[in-house]
Amino acid sequence: MTVATPPAGATIEVRGLTKNFGAVHAVSGLDFTVEPGRVTGFLGPNGAGKTTTLRMLLGLVSPTAGSATIGGRRYHDLPAPTRQVGAVLEATSFHPARRARAHLKMIAMAAGIDYSRIDAVLDLVGLTGDAKRRVGGFSTGMRQRLELAGALLGDPGVLILDEPSNGLDPQGIAWLREFLRHLAGEGRTVLVSSHLLAEMAQTVDDVVIVSQGQLRAQGPLSSLIARTRSSMRVRSPEADRLAAVVGQLGLAPRRVAADVVMVDGATPEQLGPVIAANQIVVYELVQEAEDLEALFLGLTTAYGAPAATGGQWVPPPGAPAAPSGAVPPPPGWAPPPGPPTGGVPS
Repeated sequence: MTVATPPAGATIEVRGLTKNFGAVHAVSGLDFTVEPGRVTGFLGPNGAGKTTTLRMLLGLVSPTAGSATIGGRRYHDLPAPTRQVGAVLEATSFHPARRARAHLKMIAMAAGIDYSRIDAVLDLVGLTGDAKRRVGGFSTGMRQRLELAGALLGDPGVLILDEPSNGLDPQGIAWLREFLRHLAGEGRTVLVSSHLLAEMAQTVDDVVIVSQGQLRAQGPLSSLIARTRSSMRVRSPEADRLAAVVGQLGLAPRRVAADVVMVDGATPEQLGPVIAANQIVVYELVQEAEDLEALFLGLTTAYGAPAATGGQWVPPPGAPAAPSGAVPPPPGWAPPPGPPTGGVPS
């Protein structure tokens, strides 16, 4: 039996992408790249411009400036867009009286896709047993699976998914995680937006983080996490003496419990010899690196964000400068009171 070769992915390139809705700047000079063979997480708070960016990428919204291309072409210029790009956007609706198979048949008919793909994609998303059910009786998670089936009908090399895990139960989320990684492993390009940071940390290879319509960081998740601040958690019955000794090194110890001291920016190699030299009794010495959630919050806080390159903290106009290299900003640092920044549509 001949096994079909999965379609090759294509590079997604966003360059200087800008979208203004009147006086509201939804997306401002956005630049990032999404490579084939990897799952890329597109992350940002509500109103960051994620959905607007995806809609421009899919030709549903015209940019004010800049470009968004797939394999070097705009979506409208692709020779067979439904066969090259599969997309799931949050707002898609279904006719409640239509059965799942009939819904996919309508999509296949419009795109000129052979009906034989319908059974294949229903099986891929685990809806074979529900093919004859009316969509109006589907749960939110089942509708999400049906959305994904529709995106896969053309067997595309590029998948663009906006919050695909909405409504999925824990088993469904675990299934989606493995499914996306499988698709990327076949060489496809997978770009997925989500607000479930813990899940994204287990799923994605790369991240693109945006806030207020601007790029805050992009790159391999492991590299970005490695550049964030780590802390040492030390549990000792001599916490007072430990804090005093650490303070003499120019570090800033924080008491988080009667017998626990946190030392931000320190490493085991720094603290270990000092603790031994001062003969301080230690019950526990643990390095706690920041995770995706801490990285995300540090990059998207309202009072400032690191530049897209270089990792330096850039406060907004009028705010006091934070210490060099502080990512995220040190505790207690904040801009002076000012007018609130207006939100932008997502």
